[in-house]
Amino acid sequence: MTQSPHSAAATSAPDVGAMLCFSIYAAGHAFTQLYRPLLDRLGLTYPQYLVMVTLWNRDGQNVKELGRTLFLDSSTLTPLLKRLDAAGLVTRTRNPRDEREVLLHLTPAGQALKGEAAEIMRCVEAAVGQDGPTIDALRTAIDAIRDRLHAQREA
Repeated sequence: MTQSPHSAAATSAPDVGAMLCFSIYAAGHAFTQLYRPLLDRLGLTYPQYLVMVTLWNRDGQNVKELGRTLFLDSSTLTPLLKRLDAAGLVTRTRNPRDEREVLLHLTPAGQALKGEAAEIMRCVEAAVGQDGPTIDALRTAIDAIRDRLHAQREA
């Protein structure tokens, strides 16, 4: 009887190539390498790009909302947002109704970057080489794994 490399009863360490976490990690690394030259043209890092995409979809949200969307805490977001602010792409202002809350808004330069960034998604889609339904199925499956892992950590 052959044991699955995913079985808890396996007596030896699995080959990393058989580990789901390694496949996701290696794919993430490949995506980072793909994005880097594309984002260098815009002067953005990948995390900064994610912030910008989120704000292009819904400008004016607060840091807490942004953190929930991107699964990042404020200690990670704050320096990133400071750099985007210094670059003139976003503004950070205190909410006049609740001084504890920092509101994020795109500047005109940040809005204009959206047009330049449109080409990035086309390049990434072409590089992935999968059709829309396949990409949607992969994303749904990976999101379900992520959500399950977050739920277990919070339990």
